[in-house]
Amino acid sequence: MLHAFLPQCIPSLDQTQYTGATMLQNTGKLAGCTIFITGASRGIGKAIALKAARDGANVVVAAKTADPHPKLPGTIYTAAAEIEAAGGKALPCIVDVRDEKQINEAVEQAVEKFGGIDILVNNASAISLTGTLETPMKKVDLMLGINLRGTYLTSKLCIPHLLKSKNPHILNLSPPLNLNPIWFKNHTAYTMAKYGMSMCVLGMAEEFKGSIAVNALWPKTAIQTAAMDMLGGSGIGKQCRKVEIMADAAYAIVKKPTSFTGQFVIDEDILKKEGIKDFDVYAVEPGHPLLPDFFLDQQPEDLAKQMEEHGATPAFKSGKADSATTGPISDMFNVIRGIVSPDIVKTTQGVYRFDLSGEHAGVWYIDLKNDAGSAGSGEPPVKADVIMTLDSADFIKMFGGKLKPTMAFMSGKLKIKGDMGLAIKLEKMMAMMKSKL
Repeated sequence: MLHAFLPQCIPSLDQTQYTGATMLQNTGKLAGCTIFITGASRGIGKAIALKAARDGANVVVAAKTADPHPKLPGTIYTAAAEIEAAGGKALPCIVDVRDEKQINEAVEQAVEKFGGIDILVNNASAISLTGTLETPMKKVDLMLGINLRGTYLTSKLCIPHLLKSKNPHILNLSPPLNLNPIWFKNHTAYTMAKYGMSMCVLGMAEEFKGSIAVNALWPKTAIQTAAMDMLGGSGIGKQCRKVEIMADAAYAIVKKPTSFTGQFVIDEDILKKEGIKDFDVYAVEPGHPLLPDFFLDQQPEDLAKQMEEHGATPAFKSGKADSATTGPISDMFNVIRGIVSPDIVKTTQGVYRFDLSGEHAGVWYIDLKNDAGSAGSGEPPVKADVIMTLDSADFIKMFGGKLKPTMAFMSGKLKIKGDMGLAIKLEKMMAMMKSKL
């Protein structure tokens, strides 16, 4: 391993042309460096790996997927092939970050093959956006085991080798520590697990100050990944940025000297400091309003202003709904009943209850599980699989196609209890509603 290259890991303003805009250019500063990345078989982890590979880095692909997943793309072997095609060297390792033995073996293999470890990226993560009563302990344990314990354990096992590097870095894909209760109330377990990763940054940065740089990286907007597609459903992609923005931001961080430590970096902010001005190149659909990510206190009014500038309907606009969306809930349910069909029931298999507040408060339901389906006021005929709580004006906006359920949920306007997968399925009916109104 060419440790001598690492002292040159300093910020660069070099850029390159890419489809009419600028992205952060590779500088070669990571040539010969060894970067250990958890969860690198797909998504952001793989994007960071490929960015480093273009410098000629050695990449340890530490992830669980050895065989093709039925729903998710990529394995450690396909990722390794892409890394080597990009100009780097790869070591695929089957690693569940909850398993100390597997991590230790991967670390030993990395040191044996490449001579050491210079950079650790703790990217592996698990997510369940569910409330306390709706989150099985199995999922709580999974999130705490992968996010918090896995990050701590992988760091612990890599640190002895990082201390031998000239310019070592630990980078956790975790958010700023924000104690605004809005980021806890809808998914306390997930927030605790992600904040656990951030607390590792806070503590280890101080513990190893002067020896190892320890930082966190978080996106300003939603990033299009397989996980986001599963959480947000169809159409969410155009509200996202590509994984390349996180790869470029990570690259900007790990090139810095160890004096840059204890920072909670937002991708867009650091790239602006690197000289990037046009961020459309990172957008899945340039010009489309972007969905802000969790844990960042961007005011809803600010987002509304941005969306209006793009000519879109501001989903977070404050105040009462306009006249086009203030009809009685019963009128909306008349349209819903006209859409309910045996085919929708067959493909959905869920019962939904809506606890509405505001001008048209009341309880309503949609049964897409029994017989030919039904919808109306009052309690559902059987126990609901999903309970949605929101203002009646926001209900009308959602089913009228003027408020994305994902945005409503992330802003706290929509509370969901029950099966999140079934909640996402309901978005298909909302799309059908839009064409009927």
